[in-house]
Amino acid sequence: MKLTFFGAAKAVTGSCHCLEVSGKKILIDCGLQQGRDERDNAVLDFNASDIDYVIVTHAHIDHSGRIPLLVKQGFHGQIFTTRLTGELLSVMLQDSAHIQEMEAQWKNQKGKRAGREPVEPLYTVAEASQAMTQVVTFEYGQIIDLFPGVKIRFVDAGHLLGSASVEVWATENGVEKKIVFSGDLGNINQPVIRDPSFVQGADYVVMESTYGDRNHEPVASYTAELAKIIDDTFSKGGNVIIPSFAVGRTQELLYFMREMKRDGMVKSNPDFTVVVDSPLANVATKIFSGDLRGYLDEEAIELVRDGEKLFTFPGLTMTESGEESKMLNMDKRSKVIISASGMCDAGRIRHHLKHNLWREECAIVFVGYQGEGTLGRHLLNGAKQVRLFGEDIAVNATIHNFKGLSSHADRDHLLDWIDHVKDPAPQQVFVVHGDAQVTEIFANTLREKGIPAHAPLYEEVYDLAADKMLAAGVELAPKKLSYESTGHVSAAYHELEEAAMDIMTLIRASKGSANKDLKKMASQLRALVERWQS
Repeated sequence: MKLTFFGAAKAVTGSCHCLEVSGKKILIDCGLQQGRDERDNAVLDFNASDIDYVIVTHAHIDHSGRIPLLVKQGFHGQIFTTRLTGELLSVMLQDSAHIQEMEAQWKNQKGKRAGREPVEPLYTVAEASQAMTQVVTFEYGQIIDLFPGVKIRFVDAGHLLGSASVEVWATENGVEKKIVFSGDLGNINQPVIRDPSFVQGADYVVMESTYGDRNHEPVASYTAELAKIIDDTFSKGGNVIIPSFAVGRTQELLYFMREMKRDGMVKSNPDFTVVVDSPLANVATKIFSGDLRGYLDEEAIELVRDGEKLFTFPGLTMTESGEESKMLNMDKRSKVIISASGMCDAGRIRHHLKHNLWREECAIVFVGYQGEGTLGRHLLNGAKQVRLFGEDIAVNATIHNFKGLSSHADRDHLLDWIDHVKDPAPQQVFVVHGDAQVTEIFANTLREKGIPAHAPLYEEVYDLAADKMLAAGVELAPKKLSYESTGHVSAAYHELEEAAMDIMTLIRASKGSANKDLKKMASQLRALVERWQS
């Protein structure tokens, strides 16, 4: 009985773990590597034809985006997930495939002129459709007999509609172990989405740690604070541009916008226009408005009972064509534009940034995690100029980081979740799905609480029956990123930015240390700043 870590090991994206029981191999997630985590998405770390089953925790691409590649390379088994994850996968994988095809076409147009060999997309829309024929869906709480000796159950993870933690009961040679894969655990008190469900007992837990080193900043009211930003921007005649993940975050924003409209919270323009400029978000919103029995929180259920639509309101427009998207920047009236991608590295959002970043009267509102090396992180770090579509763009718009809006559990809620996993308590917690430093910090936090834990390396192999490591894995250096948005910034400057991030990680890890040590550290950092300012 072995567990191998093929992704999200000391990394945020590319979730992929392989559980081997009685000669059968079960893949839990098969996600795309993104940003600094990316190595070569086209190369799987195992033979696809050797995999017998796939379990998908939720539809986000960093957990599901290589499933069509897996099928393309010879996987013929069933793919198990929840009903709503299955519906979202259908649109998200086809959208991902469309992006893969467009990127390959663009590279081939440039490559042909340079005499380079043509490249193939990672997978095509047809191959994504083929993968969906292998998907089998279930509801939360159903016991599923995978094969003799292994059964599984999906538990609401509270991260995205349909997202799940997975309980696995595995028996081999008379030894039975329960393994829990947390998936991405959700924040509490989110609109529509229910809070994460707790799991009763486990021998082993594979646990995410995205925010394992910090808590979310408290927000008195999402709607009130966001409404104030919109109101202030409109009073100056500007646009509010919101880079947003198409699935989950966009629908949450629409829920807030409906409340703002209902309560007249945007005084300068109570009938303000909201545009969702993302075909994927539009399709996902229809799914979010469908049969949600067993998936909604109590407040949303009451709204549905009263006949109130959760995500629609007067003044909402959903664009489809590229021409409609371009026309938005020809219209000088103030509006809210919600567009993908959420980290600004692709898609229509980059066009809206090009047309609005240089305008002092506009506002850019970030509502989600911005990965290292992304344009979104660069803007949050105070960039004064970025390069978009071959043009240098001054950053004059007001940049807002809406930190309270997160679909991930923070440190304290992660700890609360694992505290409920007892009777039996875990023999070992494998900390995954976080920046390398964060996984180590969170694993150490668990050990301080008396919970055995460590952050596995890429390709680590663990014997679950004997409770010992079989292969230690390898440590991968972060990818050196280069992206158009940085403009003419040197590699040395990026090294300086990374050093600053390391300092912030050290500061967060020092929380709770003796006051004299904290004062000493603060004094040394101030001396360093003064030295370089002189």
